[in-house]
Amino acid sequence: MTQHNADALLAGNRVTLANYEARHFGWSVNAGVATVTLNRPERKNPLTFESYAELRDLFRQLVYATDVKAVVIHGAGENFCSGGDVHEIIGPLIDLPMPELLMFTRMTGDLVKAIRHCPQPVVAAVDGVCAGAGAILAMASDLRLGTARSKLAFLFSRVGLAGCDMGACSILPRIIGQGRATELLLTGRSASGEEGFAWGFYNRLCEPAALLDEAAKLAAELVAGPTFAHGITKKMLHQEWSMSIDEAIESEAQAQAICMSTRDFDRAYRAFAAKSRPVFEGD
Repeated sequence: MTQHNADALLAGNRVTLANYEARHFGWSVNAGVATVTLNRPERKNPLTFESYAELRDLFRQLVYATDVKAVVIHGAGENFCSGGDVHEIIGPLIDLPMPELLMFTRMTGDLVKAIRHCPQPVVAAVDGVCAGAGAILAMASDLRLGTARSKLAFLFSRVGLAGCDMGACSILPRIIGQGRATELLLTGRSASGEEGFAWGFYNRLCEPAALLDEAAKLAAELVAGPTFAHGITKKMLHQEWSMSIDEAIESEAQAQAICMSTRDFDRAYRAFAAKSRPVFEGD
C-alpha cells in the first residue's frame, strides 16, 4: 500500500464531532472533552426511542473521532435521568409484538456496547434521580461522580420486568459486588449517594453545584494524559472479564508492548530524563 493510499484510508476512518448537531440531547466539545447533556429537566431527563438510537450512533462514531478524548454525560437541572419515558416508551411497548420488542431491547443493549467499546473514558456526573435506563447509563460509564442526594435505582422489577436489562446482571456485580447488585436488581429500591459511594459505584461524591465542574476537570485530566494508552486500558478492563489469569497476562504483555511503541512513551522518558513533565499528544 502506498503512503497516499494509507493516508486516504486513515482519512476515511477519521471523523470530527465538534460540530455534530445532536437532535435529542445537548452536545458540545471543548479542548477534547465532549459533554452529553440529557436535557428534558421538566421530566427528569427521560430517554426516548430517538434519544436511545442517537446516543448509540454517536458513541459508535466516537471510535473514529479525532477531536474527542473524553466524554462527560450528565442531566440538565437537578437530576441525571429517570429512565425510559413512561409515555413515549413504556406505553408503546405494551402493544408491540415480540419481534419488535426484541429489536428494542437489542437497540438499548447496543447503546451500552457502544459506550463500553468507544476508546474515550466516559465520566457520568450523577445528581438526583438516576433510575432505570439512567442507572444503566451511569453503570456503563467508566467513572462516576455522584452527590449525597443521588438516588440510584434499577427499577425494572417495579414495572414487572427482570433486572437483567442492558447488561446489568453482568456489569453491576463487578462494580458493587454480587450481593449488593442482587438486592438492587430484585427489589428496585433506591440507593443513596452515600451507599453508592461506600459500595464503589461512585468514585467520589461532590457538592451538587460543583458536580459538573468536577466531572469536566476529571475528564480534562484524562485528556492531558496518554489518551491512546487510556483507550488500551479501557479495552483491557472490558476484554479481560472473560479471560483466565494467564490469558490476561499475555494480552496485557501484547497491549503494553504496543503502548511502548508510541511517541507518548518516548516523550515520557525524555521528559523524565530532563526532569520535566511530559506533554502527551495521544500518539
